[in-house]
Amino acid sequence: MARASYPAYYTFWHILGEYALKLSAWLVLFFLILPILVIIPLSFNAEPFFSFTQGMLQLDPEAYSLRWYQGIVENDNWLLAIKNSFFIGIFATLIATTLGTLAAIGLSSDDMPFKRAIMALLLSPMIVPLIIIAAGMFFFYTKFSLAGSYLGLIIAHAALGVPFVIITVTATLSNFNRSLYYAGLSLGASPIRTFFDVVVPLIRPGVISGAMFAFVTSFDEVVVVLFLAGPGQRTIPRQMFSGLREQINPTILAVATLLILVSVLFLLALELLRRRSEKMRGLDDTTR
Repeated sequence: MARASYPAYYTFWHILGEYALKLSAWLVLFFLILPILVIIPLSFNAEPFFSFTQGMLQLDPEAYSLRWYQGIVENDNWLLAIKNSFFIGIFATLIATTLGTLAAIGLSSDDMPFKRAIMALLLSPMIVPLIIIAAGMFFFYTKFSLAGSYLGLIIAHAALGVPFVIITVTATLSNFNRSLYYAGLSLGASPIRTFFDVVVPLIRPGVISGAMFAFVTSFDEVVVVLFLAGPGQRTIPRQMFSGLREQINPTILAVATLLILVSVLFLLALELLRRRSEKMRGLDDTTR
C-alpha cells in the first residue's frame, strides 16, 4: 500500500534514495536558514547582548523587549540610512529595469550581431569581484565629481542591477510568441503601440521580477557604498557595518529582522508572479 504512489519499477533502494535526497535537501535548508532563525529572537532581547540570556531561555516575558526597535525610530542615523536606502534603491531600480528590459529585448532578436559577446559584457557585474568593480567606479566617478553624491550611488547601483533584469526578462522572452507582435503590426498598429499593448503585458512578470532583484541588490549593497558614499549617503548596510565596528548593540539585529521581513515579502511576491507567469504561459500554449 505504501508503494502505491511510486512507479512499479521502483525497488527498495529507489525509495530509500528518494527519502535520502529529501532529507539532504531539508538539512541544507536548515543549515542555510539557521542563522536567520537565531537573529529574530535575539532582536527582542531586553539586555544589550548578542546571546540568549537565562530569562529568554526560560521564556520569561520580562526578558523580551521592543527597545531596540524603538531605538531605530529614535536614532537619526538609522532614519537617514533607511531613507537613503529606499531613495537610492527606488531610482536605481527604475534605471536598471528600463535599461535591462531594453537590452533583453534587443538581445532576443535574431538579427542582433555579437549577441553572446554583448550578453557576456552586460552580465559581467555579476561575475567580476565586487571589490574590483567598486574600486573602478571610485576612480572613474571621481573624475566626474560623482563620488560622494546620490547620483553616483544611483548610477552605480543601477549598473549592478541591470544583469538581474536582463536574465529575468530574457527568460520570459524565450517563451514569447513573436507572431502576436507581427499580428499587431499587420493590423495597422505602430511598433511602439504594439510593443506597449502586446509585448509589455506578456513580459510584465519577468520585468517585475527583475525589478525586485535589482531593488534587493541595491538595498543590500555595502561594498560600493563604502567606496562611493559620503557622510550623508549612508545606507542601511553601511550603517550596520559601522554599528558592528563602533557601537555594538542589538539594534543591528532589529534592523536585520526587518530586512528579513522585507525579503520574505519579496519572495512571496516573486512566487505569485511565477505562478501567474506559468498560468499565462499555459493559456498561451493552449491557443497555439
